[in-house]
Amino acid sequence: MKTLVPSFFALLLTASISAPALAQEVAPMLGAAKILRTVPAREATQGVANDPRFLYAIENSTIGKYDRRTGQRVGLWSGDRRVFIHINSCETQGTELVCAMSNYPNVPMWSSVEWFDTKTMRHLRSHSFGPGRGSLTWIDWYDGSWWACFANYDGDGGEAPRDHRSTLLVRMDPHFVTQEQWLFPEDVLNSFGHHSASGGHWGQDGRLYVTGHDAPSLYVLALPAAGGRLLHVGTYDLPTRGQAFDWDVISSHHLWTIDRQKMTLVESSLPTP
Repeated sequence: MKTLVPSFFALLLTASISAPALAQEVAPMLGAAKILRTVPAREATQGVANDPRFLYAIENSTIGKYDRRTGQRVGLWSGDRRVFIHINSCETQGTELVCAMSNYPNVPMWSSVEWFDTKTMRHLRSHSFGPGRGSLTWIDWYDGSWWACFANYDGDGGEAPRDHRSTLLVRMDPHFVTQEQWLFPEDVLNSFGHHSASGGHWGQDGRLYVTGHDAPSLYVLALPAAGGRLLHVGTYDLPTRGQAFDWDVISSHHLWTIDRQKMTLVESSLPTP
């Protein structure tokens, strides 16, 4: 009889939970990333990118290029702060560095994509999104499309009536023509607080990995089978607090984040799934 009572109440509980409630279950914790290496970089305040030979530290209107073996800075780009106001994140594509930029915290909010030559660190070209959707915080090329996050904020840097809940994931074709758009999961938005998604990349497992502005968390998201809101699959603990990250191009399950307080690039490993 003692073994039947828990099962009986479990059945009652299951029957009483509606489908929407089941969909809002807390996503599981997937473990904690382990620090492998840190590299001092004075520009490490917004994000980090990497290629097989170099690391790139991003700071608004400045990008530092570091030898990934020695940790020495070997290149630097610095732009006009009136034009290059807030570079949020970058990723490498061949010999180019592709960066997401906005005019945060100025309004009206506008956004653009900026390209740089990784060899010479020269600025190459630009694509402007103009105003309307929010601040572009990250952009990722995946599965033949551009995937971009347009962040919205509460208070400074935001545009009422939109707030952080209006943050969008936008899928675009190679010419930046919008194909689809999604809102973020409500529990992840709550974790963002008054800010938004500062970093994002698709993983080799077909999941979308996202970081916020402050929380030491890496959120694992998935596209929904229906509807317009992303699904929260799970969360990893990170040793650093938010901001833009990048997958390590050499080692699987390794990623680079930044420690803003210590101005360092941090290589970590995620638990093997």
